[in-house]
Amino acid sequence: MKARVKWVEGKSFLAESGSGHAVLMDGAPEAGGRNLGPRPMEMLLMGAGGCTAFDVVLILERGRHDVRDCVVQLEAERADTDPKVFTRIHMHFVVTGKGLKPEVVKRAIDLSAEKYCSATLMLAKTAEVTHDFEVVEVE
Repeated sequence: MKARVKWVEGKSFLAESGSGHAVLMDGAPEAGGRNLGPRPMEMLLMGAGGCTAFDVVLILERGRHDVRDCVVQLEAERADTDPKVFTRIHMHFVVTGKGLKPEVVKRAIDLSAEKYCSATLMLAKTAEVTHDFEVVEVE
């Protein structure tokens, strides 16, 4: 895997993935940024959310469950002093589908958290990672 990050101006950086996608990151105004994009640490948190959501949807689909939507709401706390690593991350999953059993959704989330989600497992080296979920039934 490769990536490239180029300083644009001020505290703005253009990140390009090896797969050809780009995202602009920027610092907070109080740090000299112009708030033009997410902060780098926000990107890490969003990446973890994307990684685990991908896993959960894939696991449910492979099990032939009728999953229609998956939203992960993340809240994180960081250390007060440098390096300001994540110390706590909570993930709340809202999984929507038809006939989804809570125990099946819980198993998919647990598999992601304990076995498949590289981002979450890596962040768990410094942060306490917790999760809960709700299942929304569609007609």
